[in-house]
Amino acid sequence: MPTSRVITWEVPGSKGIETAWTELGGDALRGRGRAVGTDPEPYWISYELDTVDGFVTRRLHVTAECADGVRTLDLRHDGAGRWTVNGEHLPEADGALDCDLGLCPLTNTMPVLRHGLHRAPGEREFLMAWVSVPELTVVASRQTYTHLGAGRVRFVSGDFRSDIEFDDDGFVVDYPGLAGRIASA
Repeated sequence: MPTSRVITWEVPGSKGIETAWTELGGDALRGRGRAVGTDPEPYWISYELDTVDGFVTRRLHVTAECADGVRTLDLRHDGAGRWTVNGEHLPEADGALDCDLGLCPLTNTMPVLRHGLHRAPGEREFLMAWVSVPELTVVASRQTYTHLGAGRVRFVSGDFRSDIEFDDDGFVVDYPGLAGRIASA
């Protein structure tokens, strides 16, 4: 039986706020969310995320609106390692299992749950299909997650590094500089 939660984060990284409605069941996650930010420019986004067995991303659909108009993104993983962006193949992300929506703490959940990094020792390097916000461009991104202790995981990508706190279910509680939870139900 899936567990449903609603989580709201303050997102200092965008000077905004995000709320995600999630369903966590077995080894799959579904979520939909809304965020508003003012940095680098005023915008709002809405997204839907679907994963399959092993918390592997199947699809991320995002709509962003800012002063210059509305953008949409349909990012899909075919289950065999191949990614498409709005129907076009994205070969540099082939082999990645996860998407990472910029400034969105929910998308840190999948790799952490897949490997239990919020509970048990380990370090894993991932290739991600990273989505910029509010532009909605997609690039391949190498990221490393390292267990630091119960509920604590170090995230490193390029020169960026942050020690993230997760709850028992694998959802972000505090991501210094990016997001901090203000409500969960």
